[in-house]
Amino acid sequence: MTAHFNEMYQNGAVRAPYARLEGWTKAMPAELRHLKQAEAEALFRRIGITFAVYGEGGDPDRLIPFDMFPRVFTAQEWARLERGIKQRARALNAFLVDVYGRGEIVRSGRIPARLVYQNDAYEKAVVGFVPPKGVYSHIVGIDLVRTGPEDFFVLEDNCRTPSGVSYMLENREIMMRMFPDLFRENRIEPVDRYPEILRRTLASVAPQKCRHDPVVVILTPGHFNSAYYEHSFLADMMGVELVEGQDLFVQGEYVYMRTTEGPKRVDVIYRRIDDAFIDPLCFRPDSMLGIPGLMDVYRSGGVSICSAPGAGVADDKAVYTYVPEMIRFYLGEEPLLMNVPTWKCAEADDLAYVLDKLGDLVVKEVHGSGGYGMLIGPTSSAAEIETFRGRILADPGNYIAQPTLALSTTPTFVEQGIAPRHVDLRPYCLVGERIELVPGGLTRVALKEGSLVVNSSQGGGVKDTWVLAE
Repeated sequence: MTAHFNEMYQNGAVRAPYARLEGWTKAMPAELRHLKQAEAEALFRRIGITFAVYGEGGDPDRLIPFDMFPRVFTAQEWARLERGIKQRARALNAFLVDVYGRGEIVRSGRIPARLVYQNDAYEKAVVGFVPPKGVYSHIVGIDLVRTGPEDFFVLEDNCRTPSGVSYMLENREIMMRMFPDLFRENRIEPVDRYPEILRRTLASVAPQKCRHDPVVVILTPGHFNSAYYEHSFLADMMGVELVEGQDLFVQGEYVYMRTTEGPKRVDVIYRRIDDAFIDPLCFRPDSMLGIPGLMDVYRSGGVSICSAPGAGVADDKAVYTYVPEMIRFYLGEEPLLMNVPTWKCAEADDLAYVLDKLGDLVVKEVHGSGGYGMLIGPTSSAAEIETFRGRILADPGNYIAQPTLALSTTPTFVEQGIAPRHVDLRPYCLVGERIELVPGGLTRVALKEGSLVVNSSQGGGVKDTWVLAE
């Protein structure tokens, strides 16, 4: 088994960013720890942070487990990550403007046409349209893993509606409430400006026809959605209305919101529903969640939709393999953050290699998400591997494979005390007139010993992410 980089301990010594946490943990007896853990859970319940998991039945008010041991980055580590994330967000947006326009990257042979134009997420309805400020993806969630002191890899890009930011904000809020001394002793960069920056980002991409202070709303599919808590939380924090499809209507060249004082014009819609459901006249005719006629208003410059319809073609797992190429093509720069080496099963040589090494690889569906539709070779039984082999052979183009990375570990509170558990990181990059991100992000932790799957739907938890001030 590969050695995993422990972010707190190296060669028996505590790494600098964690220096002040060792004493904190040693001074916390087990009873106090259990008490604090119960207090954190009670706070989460009281605030109402829950996460329903589709198709699993069970408790719709299940809490995502919260781990009190923070994950820490130095200012220098963060500065490097921030540059790489912003570079990636710029390239992904340049790619989207290009593939809905002239398609230069396809013409130049850098990316296969079928991957773009035959992609389910490619929306023909927006071909030739350039959204305000040339931004398609306004909130880019980039999932990162660490494998060594200097080594970070991008696992995937989320260009549509990345969720989890409410956890980033609430984890911090709860940690500050429970351990105020820790925040006095450590100079930690704040994350609480996120709602303000998000609101500014959304307002900065108001449509051409907006001649006043832009009215921003969050469009939710409703309270049955697993991320509904986050939708209402962000609306509250930004001071904007949370609306469902039936609260909005199109009249003439604009979109209006029904209010007790009569119709009110809406300029920017931060939508948390999928493309297929936003306009039954343009996409799925059976959608009850959308606004009939919305796309006509959008294309004529009467309203902005964030993220833009069609943005999903940039975060497909097969398109992901070409992001380093996008950075070189559009920005003329070398990628600052590396992709995980990836084999594309659509290509014969790659397919042969993957089938030969199935027991050692992680195989993912190109359109899959949430840790579903994947095989983790080293932890799967022979029968599971053979079943998956059949699925790959039936539709090779639907799969990519990657090596099993030695994900870094951070100390985590478990029943027996403190133990290392694998983590990843999702920072949230906001793209409007400017590109900004708050220092930190959502650290997800695989709570099962040895597990590499950090998704909340698969039993993962979350922890506060600290970036130390210079």
